[in-house]
Amino acid sequence: MTKTLNIIVIAAHPDEAEIYAGGTSALFAELGHRVKFVSLTNGDCGHYSLSGQELVDRRTEEAHEAAKRLGVLEYSILNISDGRLSNHYEVREEVIRQIRNWRADIVITFHPDGPGHVDNRNAGKIVSDAADFIAKVPNAVPDAPSLDQSPLFLLMPDYGKRASYSPDIVVDIGATIEKKLLSCDAHASQFYEFAPWQRNLLSEVPSTWEERREYILRYWSSFINVSSEMLPALDRLYGNGKSASTVYAEPFEIADYGRRPADDELKLLFPMLND
Repeated sequence: MTKTLNIIVIAAHPDEAEIYAGGTSALFAELGHRVKFVSLTNGDCGHYSLSGQELVDRRTEEAHEAAKRLGVLEYSILNISDGRLSNHYEVREEVIRQIRNWRADIVITFHPDGPGHVDNRNAGKIVSDAADFIAKVPNAVPDAPSLDQSPLFLLMPDYGKRASYSPDIVVDIGATIEKKLLSCDAHASQFYEFAPWQRNLLSEVPSTWEERREYILRYWSSFINVSSEMLPALDRLYGNGKSASTVYAEPFEIADYGRRPADDELKLLFPMLND
C-alpha cells in the first residue's frame, strides 16, 4: 500500500453512513485506510417513546459502537436537531472544517436534490455548496488548513430516485457484509424500535442475532443487495462476469460538482476494486 487514504462519509442522521456505506467503509478500514463518519444532526426525532438528551445520548453511544464494529476511526455528531438541518453558512463552514481536518481524499454524502428526508437533501446541498472552498481557498475557514487538491465527491443513492439512478462505482461488500449488519445492529433504537414501530412491525422484531441478521437483510434489502442498475459498473470496474457472482454491494455516483477521475485513478482510490 503506497498511500493511506482518508475517507469521510457525511450523512444527516446517525446510522445512515452505516446502512448506505458501511460495507465499503469496512473494506477501506481493513486495507489500512482512515475512515470517519459525520452526522449533521443528532437524531433527536428518531424514536416514539424516548426524546431529548436521553435519546441523543443513546444514539451517540450506538453510533460509536457501530464505528468500532466497522473499524471507523471517528464518528462526529453535530448538535443540530433532527429535521432542522439548514444550508446555513455556519454549517457549511463546519463541513469544510471536517473535510479539511480529515485531509479527505474521498467525500461520500447524499444527493443535493433527492426527494427523501429533508435533512438528507440538505446534507447533500451543504456539501455541494461547500465543495468549491475545500481546496486552494485558504482564506475560507482559515482555522482549518486548505487542501491542495479537491477530494473525490461521491453520492449515496436516494432510493426515491432509483429509476434514474446510474452508479459510477459499485463496491462488492460480500467480504464485509457481517460488519455492515453488525453496525446496523448497534443502532438498536432505529433497527429494532423506531423503524419497526413506524412500519407496524414491532411484534416481528426477533431477539437472537441470527434472527436479527435475517430481519435486517429482509427489511433493508435495498441498501444491501445487488440490483440491476449496479451490474454495468460491477463488470466495468472488476471485469466481465463480476455482476453474476456479486450478492451484496454498495453503489455511488460521482458528483457533478466535483472532479471526475478516469477508471485508473478510481482503482487507486478504491483499492478493493483490484482484488
